[in-house]
Order: sequence, then structure tokens, then C-alpha cells
Amino acid sequence: MVFRTLVRLTGRRDGVDDLAQDVFLRLFRALPGFRNEALVSTYLYRITVNVAQNEWKRRRRVDRTYVSISDEATAWEERLEHPGRNPEQGLEDREFQQLVEQHLMRLSTVERAVLVLYHQEERSYEQIAGALGMPIGTVRTHLHRGRKKMRDAIAGRKETAR
Repeated sequence: MVFRTLVRLTGRRDGVDDLAQDVFLRLFRALPGFRNEALVSTYLYRITVNVAQNEWKRRRRVDRTYVSISDEATAWEERLEHPGRNPEQGLEDREFQQLVEQHLMRLSTVERAVLVLYHQEERSYEQIAGALGMPIGTVRTHLHRGRKKMRDAIAGRKETAR
């Protein structure tokens, strides 16, 4: 869980071993003060997120490029990297996200639950089957049907937009 979460949060596989070691070291040091008010896994997850956030901050400091605005070789505006994303791409991403959410809400409750548990919560077929009280084959069927409906709806929407 720790390695997978760190890879997802940092977006890199390199250096995850060191970050995971930091997570477990922090957990070891914090265990004497643990009050059993929550699960240890919840505590571990929080430590993992904190370590990932520290890594983001560290990267931001290292990735900054320093530019002298007194250098007259080129305009300083051209040498500075824009800190944000392309606004057009951001708008397209948000519109696509809204489209997915709209079509997700049109699915049956079972198909929606299976898709969310599998793709967003990253649960296994067995875990989904146990949570929803249905056979694994039924989970696979609902997952397949839900994906197909989503794919068809989004593809149909893109065709009408052209």
C-alpha cells in the first residue's frame, strides 16, 4: 500500500524506496504516541501522504530555474517557464471530467458502483464482490457493461461535437 500510494502521489517510481523508508521510520517513531483512536492503516496512510507532500515541496524547490532579468540577451518573459497548465487544455480536461461524471450518473447503480470501486477505489474483483454481495462473474459482467456504456456515450458525444 505504501509503495503504490507513493508512486501515485509523486508520479515517479525512482526514489520511492527512500520515501517508503522514511514513512516506516516515521511510523516507528510515532507508534509510542499512538492512541488507538483510529486504525494503524489510517495512521500509516496519513504519514504516507505527508511524506509525499514533503517530496512535492522539495521538488518544487529543486526544479525552480533562476533567471536574471538583467540579462539582455533575450527577453526575460521568454525564458521563464509558465507555472500553470495550458488554459485550453485545462478547460478540455474539466469538460471531459464533467462529461464522464454525467454519463456515470446515468448508469445503473450497480454498474456505477462497480466502475467506481474498480477504477477509482482500485478494488479487486473479489473485494467488489464481497462489498456488493454478488459473484465475481457478475462483477465482471457489470464492469464490462458499464465500460461499454461509458465508452459509447463519450464516443457518441465526441462525434456530435465535430
